[in-house]
Amino acid sequence: MLSRWGHDPHALVQVLRETQALTHWLPRALLTHIAQALNLPLAQVEGVATFYRFFHTRPVGRLRVLFSDNITDRLLGSEALLSRLCERLGVAPGQPDVQGRFSVDRCSCTGLCDQGPALLINHHQVITRLDTARVDALAALMLSEVPADQWPADWFHVDNKVLRADVLLSGLSADAPTLPEVLAREPQALIDELARAGLRGRGGAGFPTARKWQACRDADTSTSGPLRCVVCNADEGEPGTFKDRALLSEHADAVFDGMTIAARAIGAQQGWLYLRGEYRYLLPQLQAVLERRRASGLLGANAAGLAGFDFDIRIHLGAGAYVCGEESALIESLEGRRGTPRIRPPFPVERGYLGRPTVVNNVETFCAVAHIARRGGAWWAGIGTASSTGTKIHSVSGDCERPGLYEYPLGTPIAQILADCGAMDAQAVQVGGPSGACVPVSGFHRRIAFDDVPSAGAFMVFNPSRDLFEVARHFARFFAHESCGLCTPCRVGTELVVRRLDKLALVRGAGRGSAFDLQRLHELDALLHSGTHCGLGSSACNPLRDTLAHFGEVYASRTATPQFEPEFDLDAELSAARRVTGRTDAGAHLHTEHKP
Repeated sequence: MLSRWGHDPHALVQVLRETQALTHWLPRALLTHIAQALNLPLAQVEGVATFYRFFHTRPVGRLRVLFSDNITDRLLGSEALLSRLCERLGVAPGQPDVQGRFSVDRCSCTGLCDQGPALLINHHQVITRLDTARVDALAALMLSEVPADQWPADWFHVDNKVLRADVLLSGLSADAPTLPEVLAREPQALIDELARAGLRGRGGAGFPTARKWQACRDADTSTSGPLRCVVCNADEGEPGTFKDRALLSEHADAVFDGMTIAARAIGAQQGWLYLRGEYRYLLPQLQAVLERRRASGLLGANAAGLAGFDFDIRIHLGAGAYVCGEESALIESLEGRRGTPRIRPPFPVERGYLGRPTVVNNVETFCAVAHIARRGGAWWAGIGTASSTGTKIHSVSGDCERPGLYEYPLGTPIAQILADCGAMDAQAVQVGGPSGACVPVSGFHRRIAFDDVPSAGAFMVFNPSRDLFEVARHFARFFAHESCGLCTPCRVGTELVVRRLDKLALVRGAGRGSAFDLQRLHELDALLHSGTHCGLGSSACNPLRDTLAHFGEVYASRTATPQFEPEFDLDAELSAARRVTGRTDAGAHLHTEHKP
């Protein structure tokens, strides 16, 4: 395996992933061998192995089950199903059975919210639409040690339910110009067409795509060499989002067309598709598409018949780290390191993958590029609004009759999406995932657009029976778990938010939540929004801020007093010491210490 990867230290994540697929977990002796073979410090290899959620440095079961733990999976009963499976197997969550046959645990959102509850098997296969009958049957197969590839095929079926298609989900028309015809244009003309379209990145930040490409094309390469890179960010880790899953499954050629157009525009020779680890099951299909494109001359030397245009695309499989959705963290991961966001500037368009100027866009953006290059910037600019052109794909889940994929022109009101998906009694919608916005009923007239309610694609619906405090607490735990730990405000702040919310939820110090705790939450919100290193920390309190603003009563109902109350009764905790010392006098009690 090491030889197949050329003993390349930048392939460390892939080497660890493939090694673990054989050994189930990564003992220190094995990490030491890999470190020596790749000529890397052991500390670096261990640092990478302990950073990604899908790597195990302690024994786990030979068959590993990970329940998707997004809030929509919980609304559908995932926690009860997890407990049921553990009971049938006789194991505790996170602990392998005594024979090391299997282990059951949770992972972040698997991108299957429209057909959950769902789970992952060995970070490879997925099982959708879990219910008690399916869990019982699953337990019986696991106890009998029947291999996963002999389980019922319909368990693994993933259905991309497109319930409203616009230009992207309808696909390219048969009479559209071919990719070689598009690439025959001058590189600058391709960028100018994107500028006319007004295309902005679909990953959430909304940065103008043409400006990013132009900066990469104009970047100084005197110190980095002439090579440039194109990276497709398919690390669709925002809980509640699954649109990229559908685009990669059914429109992969359009995505690869967009990457190839970007390479032609900026002068890149190498392309990467960074595929999130939860979408491992898509890898064979995507590899087959790339092989077909190489065979037809669309990739490789003189790609698309253009002399001197040498461009190919490789796939890098992630290992379960939400922060790798940030473009500089993603590049660190591509280089075989922990996915830690870089200090900027320099920006990736100046110094990205291996120091080369690099363009990073997400799946939906590259798909849009493929359409714009064929139909023109003016056509795209005529869809949506003046400042938010084109369409947006929404991953709709939660309390609605028709979860699935909906594509609308930007500028579409939230109320229309709710009506179309059958969510007539919603009390709130989480737009754009946990890092997005929680919109209450009073905001349903607002529109999905960069200048109103921007969205990375998730659209989670909550009806009046849902406790928005618990929703915010769930998201807070997610961010605390996913913090890369680089900066103190994020590493410590997200954990402090969880502790305050747990206290109000009676997990810690039952009945001791107070208005003082709410004030501290406001202060933590302000700290994280202004003092963290990257977007994860600055957006970690978005659900808290929105639910405090719009659903403050669910927080106030959990406060017993206006003054601070500790999480535990220190005087009661000292009762054992009083018994040992025989003290029964008033002075042995803490509450008497400050009395005059």
